[in-house]
Amino acid sequence: MMYRSGWGRKEGQEVTLAIRLRRSAFDSILAQAVHSKYIPELYESEKSWREAIKTSDVRLQWDPDHAPTGEKLERRAIQLGLQRKVAIQYSREWIIEIEDVSEFVAEQRRNALSKKYEVLLIPSESVYEVDDAEVKRKLQI
Repeated sequence: MMYRSGWGRKEGQEVTLAIRLRRSAFDSILAQAVHSKYIPELYESEKSWREAIKTSDVRLQWDPDHAPTGEKLERRAIQLGLQRKVAIQYSREWIIEIEDVSEFVAEQRRNALSKKYEVLLIPSESVYEVDDAEVKRKLQI
């Protein structure tokens, strides 16, 4: 996230919010996701993919992930776009907590830019386990 927002410096991305969601909400978002590009292995035809795009409120794409140094990592980062009903449900029902972490991001940006990686505070990460076999297939995980 910090790479994509320029560590909170890109225009329109100067505020960084930490948003906690219900797990069931995130699972629902994943289940509704449709890839932003046609993938022949996942869709019967390009026409069926286009129909899925029209009826889904969630877009999905996998982007290269980046280390705090900016270098590309082998793993991919999921990017989800919410619209219409899902965006409303997200904002009104699924959010548990919102915290403005912009000041923290600015502190960590200074560490990253001065290459003080040993003092850079980053979140611990773990694999998000998807239980639904059909969702796993669709996400290609």
